[in-house]
Amino acid sequence: MWRRIYLVLVLLRLWFALSPSYLHPDENFQGPEVIAGQIFSYPVRRTWEFTSDQPIRSVFPLWPVYGLPMLLLRWLWTGNGQDGEIPPIAVFWTLRVLMFLISFVLEDWALHELISSPRHRRIAVLLVASSYVTWTYQTHTFSNSVETLVVAWSMVLIQRITDPRQRTTKLSSITLGVVSVFGLFNRITFPGFLLIPGLRLIPHFWKKPSSFVVMLLASLVTAFVAIALDTAFYNPGPFRFVDVIHRPVITPLNNLFYNSSTDNLAQHGLHPRYQHVVANLPMLIGPAIILLITQPHLSLRLYSAFSGLAVLSLIPHQEARFLQPTIPLILSSIHLPRNRTLLRVWAFAWIVFNLFFGVLMGTYHQGGVVPAQVFMSQQPDATQAVWWKTYTPPIWLLDGKNEVLKTSDMMGMKGDILLEELTRLATCDTPADRRNQEYLKEKNGTYLIAPASATWLDPYLPNKGLQGLRFREVWRYRQHLNLDDLDFGDDGVWGTLSRVIGRRGLVAWRITKSCLPSAAEAMER
Repeated sequence: MWRRIYLVLVLLRLWFALSPSYLHPDENFQGPEVIAGQIFSYPVRRTWEFTSDQPIRSVFPLWPVYGLPMLLLRWLWTGNGQDGEIPPIAVFWTLRVLMFLISFVLEDWALHELISSPRHRRIAVLLVASSYVTWTYQTHTFSNSVETLVVAWSMVLIQRITDPRQRTTKLSSITLGVVSVFGLFNRITFPGFLLIPGLRLIPHFWKKPSSFVVMLLASLVTAFVAIALDTAFYNPGPFRFVDVIHRPVITPLNNLFYNSSTDNLAQHGLHPRYQHVVANLPMLIGPAIILLITQPHLSLRLYSAFSGLAVLSLIPHQEARFLQPTIPLILSSIHLPRNRTLLRVWAFAWIVFNLFFGVLMGTYHQGGVVPAQVFMSQQPDATQAVWWKTYTPPIWLLDGKNEVLKTSDMMGMKGDILLEELTRLATCDTPADRRNQEYLKEKNGTYLIAPASATWLDPYLPNKGLQGLRFREVWRYRQHLNLDDLDFGDDGVWGTLSRVIGRRGLVAWRITKSCLPSAAEAMER
């Protein structure tokens, strides 16, 4: 029975992986977009993390996770006789399937190795597989998703090394050295999860110092390769190995210095140090928080989760996705209620909680951004695109259209400023604009992409006269919710929810304005 349930949960995980929800801009800008710009001819936008004088993001973990699949896809594409570049949306879905596969294979495999009891193992695997975090966050291209797998497999390697039944531990020690450096260059918070599990290695390395030596050598070699890749990526001009000595780019060190400054973190938002414990963790595991408090299964996995949680809580900038590595560790370290009635009540709450947040985050959360970029890439007249009240759109999905299309991200700008910008960018209203699809033959076109819930635009949309801006709706995607547009202070709770949910969707309007006719046009009229 549990195998059938598990299979259904795996298919559900795949379904959410293939849903175009957009959880956070970092899932594009901290990984796929950077590497796509290196491998393909897509123009991309590099964020400040890659363009500052002291870059804080390493490209070392990006190449094996995203670069190799892209290279393989390009090889298969050209090998099958396809002409031209691969459409970016094909790369996008390939990476989503990849994240599903490594989550399904590596995460679940790690749980099988870490849990010795068959009964506890089945429960743990089902809990992790039924978590909306696994369905959504873990199947997106976050560095946190990669960190989750690296933490889990570091735990597996530590368990293998300290297992007295193992005849030799050198291979596991070498692998742990490589994986640890990989995890550090992926996210500097990674060592926090190994503070307590790593203590188990001390007696082993004391008895077998050769295992420590090979692990250290593997770590040093991997670190040198990582620094060399980052140095070659960030330093201008041809790469020379001497640059690794004289002007190395050590991104984890830069990252540590940057995140040690409260002024820097204030630019991204400061939170109380209890944010993770009081708000973020309950939001991620829901009813499981009760079992974590009342019926914990004390294990090295739980201690790892607690040490990681403690380290992450020291940093005043706290987002829920930072806790991703703790989720499988915690869900595999709780006992279910023994009382059948309590078990049924808890199971019902767990199912409802995960289905609600799974649909919300996996389907509707900024769900129209990616389809909108695909739509914009297909508009031959588009030269200006203004985005309002959405997450920053990934321009690498424009399929080369961004060579002529300028994307302006106005995010939370006030409506008056938006109107001024649209007035400046709008093209002149022509007879072609008034005929169905004829506007596509124009050389220039300005588009506004905004949520349907943006009621500030309502007074301007019906305008069909010659004065002011004209909004022509050309595209709409219904499965889009803008949770950053919740304004309970002005609209009240019910009014806000009615607006955001009842008017869900993302809309693209083509914007034109009335222009004074030229003398020749006036004579013709």
